Amino acid sequence: MQTLLLDSEDVDENALMEDVIWAVEDAFAAYEYGNAQMPAKSYIDLPQYNGDFRSMPAYMDAGEWDAAGLKWVNVHPDNPNEYDLPTVMGTMIYSDPQTAFPLAIMDGTELTMKRTGAAAAVATDYLAVEDATSLGIVGAGVQSYTQLDAIAAVRPIEEVVVSDLDDERIKRFIDVYGDDFDVRSGSISEAGHCDVLSTVTPVTDPIVGLEDVGERTHINAMGADAEGKHELTDDLLQAARIVIDDHKQCTHSGEINVPYNDGVLTDDDIYGEIGQIVVGDKSGRDADTGVSVFDSTGLAIQDVAAAHVVYEQASSADNGTPFDLVGVHDGN
Repeated sequence: MQTLLLDSEDVDENALMEDVIWAVEDAFAAYEYGNAQMPAKSYIDLPQYNGDFRSMPAYMDAGEWDAAGLKWVNVHPDNPNEYDLPTVMGTMIYSDPQTAFPLAIMDGTELTMKRTGAAAAVATDYLAVEDATSLGIVGAGVQSYTQLDAIAAVRPIEEVVVSDLDDERIKRFIDVYGDDFDVRSGSISEAGHCDVLSTVTPVTDPIVGLEDVGERTHINAMGADAEGKHELTDDLLQAARIVIDDHKQCTHSGEINVPYNDGVLTDDDIYGEIGQIVVGDKSGRDADTGVSVFDSTGLAIQDVAAAHVVYEQASSADNGTPFDLVGVHDGN
C-alpha cells in the first residue's frame, strides 16, 4: 500500500469546490453532534526566528465517511524577504482512521485556502439573503480568490466589488475574474453595501463600520486568526447577528476576540455556532435578521474534511505521486 503525495497543483485540481463545501458542512454538523475530536491548536513559539509552528489534529465521523488528519503549519514573517519563501506554509497528513496508515501527504496551504472559502460559503448559504447577487471583498490577497469561487457556488453572484490598498492586487484579481463576473474596484463602503461581504485582511484596527454595510448584508469575517486582530468595528458587531465557528477559538483569536475580552461583547451577544444552524437547532436568516456576521477562525475538522475530498478525487482520477512511505515488513 502506498501513500499519495499531492502538491499544491494537485490539491487545487482535486479540491472540487462544491464537494469541499458539502464536506465542510458535514464537518460542522459532526462537530455539533459530538462526532468529532479536535484538540486545541498547539503552538511552538520560535522568537529567535521570528516565527512559530502550529499543529491542528482532528478526527470526524460524518456518518457515511470518517476521516483523520493533522495539519502542520508555520508563520514566519521574515521568509519572503530573507529566504524567498512564503510566510505561511502548511503540510497535511491524511490518515486512515481504522489502520492509521498515512493515505496522503498534501500541500496544506492550498488546502487551507479551499476550506476557508468553503466555510464562508456554508455560512453564506444559511445567513445571506436568498437572492444575493453582489459580493464585496475587502482585501485582494490569495484568500480573496477562494472566497469568490466558493460563495459563487451557493449564490448567483453577478457583481463583485473589491477593495484593497494595493492597486496591483486589485488589477490581478480583476484580470482573473473579469470575464466571468462584473468585477470592479471600490471603496470599503461600496464593497460593504453588497449583499455579501467577505473581509480577508490582517488588520488590528477595525476598517469596516456599521455605516459601511447594507441593512441586510451578510459578512464573512475571515481575517482575524490571532489575538488582537479586528476587522469590524464594535458598533457593527453589536448591531449584527453574530455566528461563530467555535467559542474558544473565536473569543481567543477570532473577529470578536478584542471586544469580547474588553467586555464590550458577552456571550449574550453571540447568536450561536454555525454547527447549530447547520443541524437545525437554530435558524439561519429569518425575517428578523438584519446584518449578520460569521466569525471564522478555521477549524482542524475543516482541513480534514477538505483533505478527504482531495484524496478521494485524486485516487479516483489517478492523480498525485504514489510512494512507499511505510513499507511492508514481516510483522516486526
